[in-house]
Amino acid sequence: MKKKDNSTQMIKTRLENIVHSGVNLYLDGRRVSPQEIADIYAVREDVAYMPDYVTDDRGVLKEVRYDKIRTN
Repeated sequence: MKKKDNSTQMIKTRLENIVHSGVNLYLDGRRVSPQEIADIYAVREDVAYMPDYVTDDRGVLKEVRYDKIRTN
């Protein structure tokens, strides 16, 4: 397995664990799967995404929102 493939799998696995704990993932406002986020990180074509961790009033993580922060 190539290093890039391994990194993508690690991201996907980490996000799957987050989703299994009840957290929703969003990409530019659209609900997505862990695979979709991992694919974006694998391609990384002149676009950067920043995760925003959204918690409830008790501090429990409810959403992770990936929003585009720049393009070249």
